[in-house]
Amino acid sequence: MNNELEMTFDPNTIEDLGVRMYSTLPPVLAELIANSYDADAENIQLFLNDQGDNKEIIVEDDGFGMTFEEINTKFLRIGRKRRTEDNDQKTPKGRSVIGKKGLGKLSFFGIAHEIEIETKKDGKLNSFKMDWEKIKSTVNGQDYKPEIIERDKTCDQNEHGTKITLRKLQRESDFNPESIATSLSKIFIIDSEFKITISHNNGTPVEVDNDRKYADLDKQIEWSVQKDIGLESTYKNKDQITGHLIATKKPISPKTNMRGIVLFSRRKLVNQAEYFSDSTSSHFFSYLTGWLEVDFIDDLSEDVISTNRQSLKWDHPEMAELRTYLQELIRWLEKDWRKKRDEIRKETLEKEMESRGMSIKEWQSHVPEKLNNLINPILESLLEQSEFSDEEISGTVENLKELIPPYPYYHYQNLHPELSSEVFNEYKQENYYKAVAQGVIKYIREIQKKSSTKLTDLDLIKHVFIPDKDASGNRPAPELDVTKTYKRPNGTDFEQKTHKNIGLGHGFLAYAMWSAFRNPLSHELESDLRNSGLYTEQDCLDALGLLSHLFRRLDGATT
Repeated sequence: MNNELEMTFDPNTIEDLGVRMYSTLPPVLAELIANSYDADAENIQLFLNDQGDNKEIIVEDDGFGMTFEEINTKFLRIGRKRRTEDNDQKTPKGRSVIGKKGLGKLSFFGIAHEIEIETKKDGKLNSFKMDWEKIKSTVNGQDYKPEIIERDKTCDQNEHGTKITLRKLQRESDFNPESIATSLSKIFIIDSEFKITISHNNGTPVEVDNDRKYADLDKQIEWSVQKDIGLESTYKNKDQITGHLIATKKPISPKTNMRGIVLFSRRKLVNQAEYFSDSTSSHFFSYLTGWLEVDFIDDLSEDVISTNRQSLKWDHPEMAELRTYLQELIRWLEKDWRKKRDEIRKETLEKEMESRGMSIKEWQSHVPEKLNNLINPILESLLEQSEFSDEEISGTVENLKELIPPYPYYHYQNLHPELSSEVFNEYKQENYYKAVAQGVIKYIREIQKKSSTKLTDLDLIKHVFIPDKDASGNRPAPELDVTKTYKRPNGTDFEQKTHKNIGLGHGFLAYAMWSAFRNPLSHELESDLRNSGLYTEQDCLDALGLLSHLFRRLDGATT
């Protein structure tokens, strides 16, 4: 057995695949976490320490660890293809292996120049240190031998796992456990058998979980894939795709890099968020996010995952088929989103309008069909405008309701307020004849208030507006003059004959309204009268308009 540890590689490999490819903290930690996952670890702890002069990161797991021989033959072999060499697709616990290229172990050189690894297995502890500056000074990397700290030191047979410490950090990294936990949650799909925690300077641990992925989003519609997907497709791998998709209430900020769908394979990110289409002009794309698991791509004979696991090789025939299906899926989602969002907005709008006094449904029930046919397209158009907030839509509908109020034809008459308040209830109940008759009675009462006579009904109208002619054939002045307060534009009075004719005409109109609507019928039922068509809504409105004219003239009448 070899008594030394040896790494065989070209230093340029580490430069290209480690230092240059991994320049920020979360991707480096993600590679180390993936190694722990493949080692069947159930718990992984990340410690971020920067209290002293030396800043360091520790990644510790309870996986199956490595023997001294395994460190040499497996861990220190750059580019070792585990799945092919060991025919190893599953871990002892049955997990699908994430590692494939044997390059992720180089990631730590992206942010650290000194790495110490301690690992326990089969009652033996081994630890060693690697130094990036010494690696670069070797000739083709053949002579670099990591510094052994402990060799097969006896430990408890039940102890197992690996601890990696990163020192001499080269990048300015924000040791904020909350933000790092959120970043890692977007790289992995976390299950109950794999717990990740992050501590800063021995502070309270922060757990990495799936809920962090979209915790800051205001979700409106969610789809469980394939459960909630009604897309009919012949794509052969359709039923192997699972995941969770979300449409938000408001557009997702581009700064979040969360617009689009992320793809995972074997619990780890393989393709950053995108829409799988060159056409992204629809408003829908500003609202869509989520993730899909496409584990079957890891079973293809050809590797279709990029080295940094940020994108797939979409020019591969199998990937082109997947992309086509994903385009179809997004088109289906957009249609379903518009339908569901309209339903949600309608329900929200109904509640909002109801809180303001009258729901849309109630309002439209009091608007004629002809006008509703004009209102409906406006409402539909408002609900389809993604950029409008619920408040803007409800405000616009409120303005529309002001423009077209309940019982619009009635309100458009702009009736005299005394008349309107008296007859509105009968009008709403479609008692059209009774509404006018009640208005006439109200008018008689108002005449009585203005005049000094005790007469009633027709006698009152005749006496006040149409006095009988005297013996000479002349008609005396009416008790109430409805024109006296009006003047020509130059301030002079109208001719006396004009006053007399207008006043007399007013009296005859009042007389006619009484005759037409105050008990002109025999003992007819109100329902028969209403249903006969003899007195329609239009008849009512026309008559109320004339009666309103009489009320307004009466306002200015003088004795």
